[in-house]
Amino acid sequence: MKILIVNTKDLLGGAARASYRLHNALLAEKADSYLLVQDKQSDSHKVISQSSTREKILGKLRPLLDTLPLKFYKNRTSSDFSTSWFGNNSLIRKINEINPDIVHLHWVNNGMIQIEQLKKIKAPIVWSLHDMWAFTGGCHYNGTCESYKVNCGMCPVLGSKKETDLSRKIWNRKLKTFKELPNLTIIGLSKWMKEAAKQSSLMENLNVINLPNPIDTTVFKPFDKKLSREIWNLPKNKKLALFGAMAATSDSRKGFSELVKAVNALKITNLELVVFGSSEPKTSPKFNFKTHYVGTLNDDVSLTSLYNAVDVMIVPSLQENLSNAIMESLSCGTPVVGFNIGGNKDMVEHKKTGYLAKPYNVFELSLGIEWVLNFPNQNKLLKNSREKVLKEFDSHVVAQKYLELYTKILN
Repeated sequence: MKILIVNTKDLLGGAARASYRLHNALLAEKADSYLLVQDKQSDSHKVISQSSTREKILGKLRPLLDTLPLKFYKNRTSSDFSTSWFGNNSLIRKINEINPDIVHLHWVNNGMIQIEQLKKIKAPIVWSLHDMWAFTGGCHYNGTCESYKVNCGMCPVLGSKKETDLSRKIWNRKLKTFKELPNLTIIGLSKWMKEAAKQSSLMENLNVINLPNPIDTTVFKPFDKKLSREIWNLPKNKKLALFGAMAATSDSRKGFSELVKAVNALKITNLELVVFGSSEPKTSPKFNFKTHYVGTLNDDVSLTSLYNAVDVMIVPSLQENLSNAIMESLSCGTPVVGFNIGGNKDMVEHKKTGYLAKPYNVFELSLGIEWVLNFPNQNKLLKNSREKVLKEFDSHVVAQKYLELYTKILN
C-alpha cells in the first residue's frame, strides 16, 4: 500500500509537524509512505517537493496570490481566512504520477490546492482537519459565528454585511465539490473537531471519524529536571510555568492576554514564567513575575528539554483542535492547565493530568495553575500524564489505527 501525505510544509508549523510525525510513524511500521509539500525544509528523500525553478518561484507567490480576493474587504479582521482561489495543476499531476493507493491531505491552503482540484485526484482521499477551514466559507476558526452550520455569508472575519459575499461563494464551491467526491473520508483530529464537522452543512453527509495525531514518545519523554534547567539557564530554586505556541504573543486565539490576567492573579510568589514561540514583544506586558522569552523552537530535542525544565504548561487558547503543545508536554510528564474547550479534554483529564478551567474564566485558570504547582505528589501527575499519552497517542498505537483505516477504505 502506497500512502501519500500532502501538506504545505514538512517542518514549520503545527500541521507540518503533525503530518511529518504521522509520515515517520507510518515508515516505522514499514508502510510505504511519502510526504508531498509545497515548501520543503527537511532533507528526507521520502519528502517530495516540486523542484523546478518555475515551481519554486510560484510556490513563493501562491500564498500572496491566494489572498488577492480579500483586498476587496477593507474591514476584515486579522483572523485567518483562505480563499482557495489559486491552485496548482502541476501538483495534482504530480500526485497522480506518484500513483498512491491513498492520498492523505492535511493543511493545503496558501494556494497549494484549489478546492475544485480535489476532483482530479484519482486515489481515495483522506483529509485530516487541523482547523475548521474545510467546512466553512473561508475562516479557519469560527469564533462565535455559527453560519458554517447553514451556508455562510455576512462573514464577521471579512467584516461583511452582505449575504452573497466571498464566504458564501467559497461555501457554494465546496458544496458542489464535496458532492462529486464519493471516496472522501474526513478525520477530526479531536472529538470536538469531528462533531463540529458533522454539524456543518458541508460535511453532515460525509464519512467523518475521529483519529488523533501521533507523537514519538521515545523523543518526547521525561528527562532530568535539574539538567534541563541547566541547559536553558533557568533557576533551580523556583517554580516554573511554561506558555508557548506558534505566534504565541501575537495570535489572540492562543490566549496570551488571558495568560497575563491569570498569571497576575496567582498568589504564589516563588514563580517565574517561560515563553516560547515568540521573542519578547515590543510592548511587553506587565507580568508580576520574572519572564524568560526563549524565542521560536523548531527541533524536538529543544522542546523536550524545555518541557522537562518546567513544573506546569499553561495553554489558555480560546479555540484549540488537538494541541501539539499539550500532547508534547504530557508526553514529557509535565501536567497542563487550560480551558475546557475544543480538543483539550481529549488529552487533559481534570485533576489527573492537569486542570481544565471553565471556558475563558481567567480566575479559575489561575486556580488551576496553583492546584498543579501545589499538588503534594508531583510524581503522580507526571506518571498520569505520561501514561495517558503512551496509551492513546503513541506513534505505534496511532499509526496502526491509520493503517487499519486505509485498508478499510481500499477494501
